[in-house]
Amino acid sequence: MRQAYHKQLPLAAKPVAHVHALELAAMSAVLDQLPQVVGLVHKDLTARGVSRKKGREGMTAEQVVRAMLVKQMNGLSYLELAFHLADSQSYSTFCRLEPGESPKKSALQSNIKRVRSQTWEAVNRLIVQCAIELKVETGMKTRTDCTVVESNIHEPSDSSLLWDCVRVLTRLMRSARDDFGVSFNDHSRRAHRRTLGVLNAKSQRDRVALYRDLIKVTEKTITQAEHVAQQLTEATYGDIMTAVRADGIVTQLRHFRGLTAQVLNQTQRRVLCDENVPTSEKIVSIFEPHTDIIVKGRRDTQYGHKVCLTAGASGLVLDLVVERGNPADSTLATKMAERVRSLLGRAPHQMCFDGGFSSRANVDDIKQLGVQDVAFSKHVGLQVTEMVKSAWVFKRLRRFRAGVEGIISFLKRIFGLDRCVWSGFKSFEAYAWSSVIAANLLVLARHLLTR
Repeated sequence: MRQAYHKQLPLAAKPVAHVHALELAAMSAVLDQLPQVVGLVHKDLTARGVSRKKGREGMTAEQVVRAMLVKQMNGLSYLELAFHLADSQSYSTFCRLEPGESPKKSALQSNIKRVRSQTWEAVNRLIVQCAIELKVETGMKTRTDCTVVESNIHEPSDSSLLWDCVRVLTRLMRSARDDFGVSFNDHSRRAHRRTLGVLNAKSQRDRVALYRDLIKVTEKTITQAEHVAQQLTEATYGDIMTAVRADGIVTQLRHFRGLTAQVLNQTQRRVLCDENVPTSEKIVSIFEPHTDIIVKGRRDTQYGHKVCLTAGASGLVLDLVVERGNPADSTLATKMAERVRSLLGRAPHQMCFDGGFSSRANVDDIKQLGVQDVAFSKHVGLQVTEMVKSAWVFKRLRRFRAGVEGIISFLKRIFGLDRCVWSGFKSFEAYAWSSVIAANLLVLARHLLTR
């Protein structure tokens, strides 16, 4: 009979009978078979010379690895991750947290971000080798394709970049004024009005006039920033902490001053001189200056980095490379084949690529590595028999290659590989690898559960 209330709740929590709990248990079992993973991460966490005999112990390397997996697997922010680790019995057990132990957002962020991309790459190699030993992956047949992972920036325009420069430099100068009494002229309101004016201008003539004034305001702000930095550099301070604070502001002012000069240069060339500035000379964000401009075919322009990845028949991502610039796909095929051979210790029997990788030189170079069949989804100027043994094999490999599109979609929809929210290029690489590791462990766990 249904009751209105429980008369007494059970003292012990019941085990969770849910498919995701089973997946977490299988992922945990795989990690337990790979103690080298914890060793690799532990080296990064202790690499800064922190004494092991002083201070709080902090999170263990094992907890850091498992917390990263929970974060990437659910697309959580660090604040949300802290809540789920404190609230969820399943996630707390998976991360090996003691009863009542709940890491804070700042602890999670500082620990996860200290693990380098090279370490995550080595961890992925261990996972792939484990999958081969468990006969989940053979490495005999691979598929390679490229995608774009966006940086965490707004849609760039010359006016918005100039406004970013003015407001950031002004914010730093306000900190110098509040802390050290330095004086400066604040032009941020005028810059903001000119930015909005450019956005709403009704004619190109009006827009150029507003741009000229916005450029003038930005140049004045640069001059003010250098003046404030010089005052802070020449001042004397009574204690070391105050001097360190002043030095930090000076470093930031000069860093953003250099980026502002670059934005000014490209704006003057584009808007005032009507010049086509090469992509390699452009900057699209002062917060993520490493961001590349990626245009694939006739699609929309994307701002981030080109990522080339290779997947196996099991759905596991065997390898990943974050490229700088926008290299042609045809220049990446041989490099990816060499990396896969290094990873597996031998060349795959068959490799298939998207049509953009196609070239006769790539076929010859990849086959010299020991690959028997090399298939491109589009093969202009190449005969099928030059790539593979028969037309039947080619059709099979072309269909097999199409599966990498689903793998890329899986990574972007579930594991956050559509947009990197970490700052800096090194962190960008680490973020991409962490997404791949979380996906690989989940896929491996699902394979093991279906046996």
